[in-house]
Amino acid sequence: MSETSEPVRPRVALFVTCMVDALYPGVGNAAVELLEHHGATVLIPEHQTCCGQPAFNNGYRDEARRMARHFLDVFTPLIENGEVDAIVVPSGSCVAMVTRFYEILFDETKHPHDRRRAASLESVTFELTQYLVDVLGVTTVDSRFPGHLTYHACCHLLRELGIDAQPRSLLAAVEGSEIVDLAGADECCGFGGLFAVKNSELSTAMGRRKVRNIRESGADAVAVNDVSCMTHMNGLLERERCSCRAVHIAELLNAGGDRDAG
Repeated sequence: MSETSEPVRPRVALFVTCMVDALYPGVGNAAVELLEHHGATVLIPEHQTCCGQPAFNNGYRDEARRMARHFLDVFTPLIENGEVDAIVVPSGSCVAMVTRFYEILFDETKHPHDRRRAASLESVTFELTQYLVDVLGVTTVDSRFPGHLTYHACCHLLRELGIDAQPRSLLAAVEGSEIVDLAGADECCGFGGLFAVKNSELSTAMGRRKVRNIRESGADAVAVNDVSCMTHMNGLLERERCSCRAVHIAELLNAGGDRDAG
């Protein structure tokens, strides 16, 4: 009789992101638990830092390249040596930086080595819900949320990556929740990274419009895929005395279910 071998578990490296690491470690923990529960083995590279997006967005290209090179130094060997199959990120904006904007940072003529390394990561770097749905084939989640739930489509996730159906399908599977429509769901919340600092009045006006739409939706929670948008929206929701709160989708999908991944 031949022995039946255990199925090979997908192996992923989690890029935690700066804000998750510094301010919202619970989001990182939820991402790990979700991935493990749905069959993946998760590695968290110890020396990871920033993808370089804040410097890039502010026009500091040399500084952004230094941070991006460090990202490549940390993650490229894991892929090339076969230690992991993919890089998973609980942030659409950071995924967009790696898969869309590294090409701008690393011109093939001036930076051929870094361009090659960056190109090798483009097809194996995934936003969390994208990886759960498109790679792991997740259609059901062991999660519960007793209340009205809505969804805000973060800009980089929707516009740069074209990811929308995946998070919505996962949220629809959350037990006990009723999904309600959000007017202007695809409109920016007003954060936009340094935009919120440099254009604070416009940023606040955009955020207040988002808060008004959230209030009118009757939602108890609004799911988001980026903690930066979550931070901006929650500050305004609290200021406007709205009981609804923005919650990262990883924590919603990881809430109240069986987490014995085996």
